[in-house]
Amino acid sequence: MSNAHVIDVLVVGAGPSGSAVAIDLVRRGLDVRIVDRSPHAFDGSRAKGVQPRSLEVLEDLGVLSDVLAGGSTYPKLGIHAGPLAVPWKMFTHREATPDIPYPNTWLIPQFRTDRALHDRLNELSHEIEFGRELTELTQDEDTVVAKVAGADGTEEIIARYVVGADGGSSAVRKQLGIGFVGTTDESDRMLIVDASVTGLGRDRWHMWPGRGGRFIGACPLPHSDMFQWMIRLTPDEEPPSQKDDIVQRIHSHTRDRRIQLHDIHWTSVFRPNIRLAQSYGRGRVFLVGDAAHVHTPAGAQGLNTGIQDGYNLGWKLAQVLAGADETLLDTYEAERQPIAAGVLGLSTEKWGGIAKLDPSSMKRGKDEQQLALTYYGGPLAPADGMRTTTLRVGDRAPDAELLSADGTWTRLFDVFSGPEFTAIAYGPGAARGLEDLAWPTTGARLKRLTVQPAADGRTFADSKHTLRRAYGLTGDTLLLIRPDGYIGHIATSDFLTTIRTAVRAMTPQARSRTMSQQRHTSSGSGGTA
Repeated sequence: MSNAHVIDVLVVGAGPSGSAVAIDLVRRGLDVRIVDRSPHAFDGSRAKGVQPRSLEVLEDLGVLSDVLAGGSTYPKLGIHAGPLAVPWKMFTHREATPDIPYPNTWLIPQFRTDRALHDRLNELSHEIEFGRELTELTQDEDTVVAKVAGADGTEEIIARYVVGADGGSSAVRKQLGIGFVGTTDESDRMLIVDASVTGLGRDRWHMWPGRGGRFIGACPLPHSDMFQWMIRLTPDEEPPSQKDDIVQRIHSHTRDRRIQLHDIHWTSVFRPNIRLAQSYGRGRVFLVGDAAHVHTPAGAQGLNTGIQDGYNLGWKLAQVLAGADETLLDTYEAERQPIAAGVLGLSTEKWGGIAKLDPSSMKRGKDEQQLALTYYGGPLAPADGMRTTTLRVGDRAPDAELLSADGTWTRLFDVFSGPEFTAIAYGPGAARGLEDLAWPTTGARLKRLTVQPAADGRTFADSKHTLRRAYGLTGDTLLLIRPDGYIGHIATSDFLTTIRTAVRAMTPQARSRTMSQQRHTSSGSGGTA
């Protein structure tokens, strides 16, 4: 085994969570393989809502254009009561602002989200290995050995780390012996059907309430003639499997025989699992997505939470592989497990409200959008740190519009884009502190951005005050933005001393150099160190 090839990371599972973390790792130059036990990519609509924060993540990963092209904003609900259909606004449509560029939840069937992520992996010269199932997992202090079975036999893959993104029945989690705490209600089932439909308007997400919360819903899937049907079954009901039986079930509930199903593309019976892994990993193996937490479908939280799990873990794995202290990986569970616990409570409450026909359960707002999720108070965001009037360490870093030295407007998110850290120096005092900041020569690089309140022809300018307002800046401030778009440090005084402590916790510390030693970096509009 001493001569065997050892890769950096093996990702088990090619759904949204596994694909997202694989993209993030590959773009950091790591040696990665991604395997999936299914013979091909998932082909159902299942998780169809992508939240604003996830859209920001997908933009950074390079897949947003495909996701936007494959979806739309949500239509209004049409709640049917006899011959009447009462319109109900499930989402408040919001206009984009400089700090929130994607304010609305995006409707896109999961198979299109998966394809967009897979296409991005292909662009990065990585293929998903379908039809490859994990059968055994062992690890020592330095590596993990995964036995993976496929059509051509069983292969041993040796990796420094393994990420389990293989769903609620995760083989990785079971191999680790990690408990999956929660409930599964076998009496509460829903038949999900993707089908081509005629006789039903596509301008509404149709809902036909029933007794005991046994509703039927039909959501139009964008750029197709398909609807996703949601048929909540009675406790002793056998799910219809043939097209004629499904149509009969719909007709008997809706009383509308104009509705006709044609091609059925995908079906599944869903049971509301509400479970959370007792830990998010063991040793050199970590869990993301449904392998770590499963939710009810209410509120469109599962896929989004999973993608953001991978986005949180990816940069930390890369930093540790580059020489950062392994304790950085402990922060993955510390930051993400409380988020999942909160999301479980939110989606469970919404699901229960739907059963009671509570109108508020069908409303979607800022809690679902995940823009306000924070790591404040966690191991990388101490509660005793400095803050601005609007932000704390651990909060999401907002977007803003800045005027560059050449007179063009630049989005702050465009500056953040990529696998690096970003430091923003607002004001001359902060700029001097940033110039003297030494940065490690290994691991993720640092982009240095100097911003003045007004244009001076040399640096970025906050001419529209979008940075000042969104970040709550009242004077010179130095901010460190993590690679996952969250604030890693805020300094409003003693700039250099305080930021050094934050940097040490997230970077390799063997060698470093100051800004003045980095000759390839421009001193004007904020170069890359």
